[in-house]
Amino acid sequence: MAAKNALLKYFRLSVQTVPPRLRGPRVAIGGSFSQLIRQRFFSEEARGSFLDKSEVADRVINVVKNFQKVDPSKVNPNAHFQNDLGLDSLDTVEVVMALEEEFGFEIPDNEADKINSINLAVDFIASHPQAK
Repeated sequence: MAAKNALLKYFRLSVQTVPPRLRGPRVAIGGSFSQLIRQRFFSEEARGSFLDKSEVADRVINVVKNFQKVDPSKVNPNAHFQNDLGLDSLDTVEVVMALEEEFGFEIPDNEADKINSINLAVDFIASHPQAK
């Protein structure tokens, strides 16, 4: 207990209130959480730089249709890479790499592993501020 109290005393921080005139803008009740996050945490350049979801969907579908192992007639916004398009895990990695090239940013491996359908790819890319 003494060690715990000593550690807590060591890590204790002084906190000061911020005068109202120095506080950032507030979002009215009823505003969406994503608006709040974008408003508070992204720089001016990043705000509003998210791509339109329908544009992302069109581009993702185009990339998948142009993938050599995919039958373009089977591609739709709800298509699963393995179940609907017959791609194996290596093919899926290649599709994700093609999406990285198309949108000009690197998708981290832990996120790339989760992308196994067109919908998931669209959702991830449309929510990423570096997508171009």
